[in-house]
Amino acid sequence: MEDDERSSFVIGLIENRAKEVGVAAFDLRSASLHLSQYIETSSSYQNTKTLLHFYEPMAIIVPPNKLAPDGMVGVSELVDKFYPSVRKAVMVRGCFDDTKGALLIKNLAAKEPSALGLDTYYKQYYLCLAATAATIKWIEAEKGVIVTNHSLLVTFNGSFHHMNIDAASVQNLEIIEPFHSALLGTSNKKRSLFHMLKTTKTIGGTRLLRANLLQPLKDIETIKARLDCLDELMSNEKLFFGLSQVLRKFPKETDRVLCHFCFKPKKVMNESLGVDHARKSQLLVSSIILLKTALDSLPLLSKVLKEAKSSLLTNIYKSVSENEKYAAIRRRIGEVIDEDVLHARVPFVARTQQCFAVKAGIDGLLDIARRSFCDTSEGNEAWEQHSLLNSGTGFVWYGIYEFMALRPPTWELLERSSTYMMKVCTLQLNVRNKSAAGECFIRTEVCLEALIDGIREDVSVLKLLAEVLCLLDMIVNSFAHSISTKPVDQYSRPEFTDHGPLAIDAGRHPILESIHNDFIPNSIFLSEASNMLIVMGPNMSGKSTYLQQVCLIIILAQIGCYVPARFATIRVVDHIFTRMGSMDNLESNSSTFMTEMKETAFIMQNVSERSLIITDELGRATSSSDGLAIAWSCCEYLLSLKAYTIFATHIETMAELATIYPNVKISHFDVDVKNNRLDFKFQLKDGPRYIPHYGLLLAEVAGLPSSVIETARSITSRITQKELKKMEVNCRQYHHIQMAYRVAQKLICLKYSSHNEETVRQALQNLKDILPIKLEEGRTSMLQHKLVDNTFCRDQRSLIALSGNKELEKCVFML
Repeated sequence: MEDDERSSFVIGLIENRAKEVGVAAFDLRSASLHLSQYIETSSSYQNTKTLLHFYEPMAIIVPPNKLAPDGMVGVSELVDKFYPSVRKAVMVRGCFDDTKGALLIKNLAAKEPSALGLDTYYKQYYLCLAATAATIKWIEAEKGVIVTNHSLLVTFNGSFHHMNIDAASVQNLEIIEPFHSALLGTSNKKRSLFHMLKTTKTIGGTRLLRANLLQPLKDIETIKARLDCLDELMSNEKLFFGLSQVLRKFPKETDRVLCHFCFKPKKVMNESLGVDHARKSQLLVSSIILLKTALDSLPLLSKVLKEAKSSLLTNIYKSVSENEKYAAIRRRIGEVIDEDVLHARVPFVARTQQCFAVKAGIDGLLDIARRSFCDTSEGNEAWEQHSLLNSGTGFVWYGIYEFMALRPPTWELLERSSTYMMKVCTLQLNVRNKSAAGECFIRTEVCLEALIDGIREDVSVLKLLAEVLCLLDMIVNSFAHSISTKPVDQYSRPEFTDHGPLAIDAGRHPILESIHNDFIPNSIFLSEASNMLIVMGPNMSGKSTYLQQVCLIIILAQIGCYVPARFATIRVVDHIFTRMGSMDNLESNSSTFMTEMKETAFIMQNVSERSLIITDELGRATSSSDGLAIAWSCCEYLLSLKAYTIFATHIETMAELATIYPNVKISHFDVDVKNNRLDFKFQLKDGPRYIPHYGLLLAEVAGLPSSVIETARSITSRITQKELKKMEVNCRQYHHIQMAYRVAQKLICLKYSSHNEETVRQALQNLKDILPIKLEEGRTSMLQHKLVDNTFCRDQRSLIALSGNKELEKCVFML
């Protein structure tokens, strides 16, 4: 029903006074329905904005009256304010009927209601069912179609099975669009992650890639299956190039054919509305030809996949080669459609193929219509020779005189007398040809009615075929192709754990490394024993790029792709939060600081133990004392959770957190000062590094008076001395806890390691040799003895037994 890459989603939205929002997203292109219901935790509707950004709907359906609680604007005003270019349809409250919605899903879903858990969802998620009733009613009335029974792919709360990335984070991380793309123009070399990977060959593959980047996977088994497939493609060039060539034989719009078999047109409604019947018939005939071309290519795909070893490719091979329904559909098509008809992209050629798609002799009226079409098209070779036939629009003026056997004696006479004749002849030829083609399309549709009804009975296998082709297109033509164009060993396979650390060795920014050949890699290590990293350094030292780099590597890993790093092991992330950038939000009448606070509040309200929180310069938009207080208190709150946090800041006082809390790690970007100028190394190093008065250096370069600079140096020197004394006191006070935590961290890393027992025992021996914990006499040797002599057990209770230390035991329990 939709012919291009533009969104084909129609979304129904409804809310109640308990801050719950129900969403029904209907995809017209793939005939699928995605339902979600959630509690909107933000008064600015951040969760709803994230879903709308993900779907990019062509139309949004809302009820007329506001049902939102006090303090919230309501979904109707939300659409008016933030999505003015999207068509908004207001339907009466009676159309949002959850009982009718449940009945529609029961009748239309391809799966059985019990498989969907309909009985449970009916009571718990009544809002999304109400949105379903209104959405389907609008689609059937607006598009003039009826959704056929048992043809819809229905999913409940699909986003709960994927990583959640809010709309602000999508923009901050440049996942879909780069920053300031409209201002920089097409000459901008920097691309988004989506643009970097967008080497897919089909529209469905491109849409699937975008969906995966916005909602990466959380299921480790599914991710590993994709990575295993990628391993085989990278090691088997014959398979890789074979799949690349075979996928080219499938039409670009293969997934689009589904909608023509999942929707039945309302003929009476179409006639009353004056719908172009010939155009709809042409689209239907085109879909049959496209389906025939795709089914003809299936044997080639089966042949290439026959020797595949990975589980994903093996399952695809079984679903394609062992399903007899594909051959049955192909036989049905062969009984009606001419064998020589192929899918064509050139408009005039495609129109001719569509007119002669049905075999001759099946319908007498169709044969008459074809002869009329031939009469208007005869002599095509002569017209093409004189440029009279245009492949896109039909007949054109140039060369009309030769065709009409006119031979003007002079060019002057030609210029005076030919204009009107050219217009008339061109118009008549086009009208006659298109009219004859339209009659062919209508009669062809009549001949195909029985065939289409038969195909609709097996529409589920066509859905499976479309999903398989989109997935192969994404993995082969995007993931494998992108990796194959990089130098050898530049990308590595990531490893995954449920509760282990986030460790990336020599990671690189996937977008910027293609622009800068000398990009400097950096590493990161976060664990339950060290779950916060504070990154310090002056402006332009690389902090923001580093934060973005970590997030993009995790996203690549969780969509099942290799990552730009020497090594990576990742704890599965369920939500990425970012607080980056600083600017006023004029749409919501919020200052820079208020925008910061709203974004931070959204993070605090939605953070979970598996979240990744990225914060860049929190609190700099207000007074220094208030900014420090807010940044400090936010860090303390996040430290109490198991979420991983990377906090970039200019505030040197924040380094004191590491002297108090043992699960805080401080790093800095290396910068040298030469001749009062900053020499950026873009290398992340452990520990704090105080660049003396780098702000004053920039101020001096800017031209501030020397007396002002000297006074500022004197003031900042006194402040720095006070802060250093305070840090020394904290270090002495919390030193023993810090050391106990370090041991706990090393033990936990060993707990999740994949080393054999001998390697683990050697690591414990090394830990014994450098054990820095100062316990009372006799306790240190006892702990060292246990570390070496006890068999290392991979559970938390054994770690506590190994410690023999109350403080260490407390630290382990905190983890």
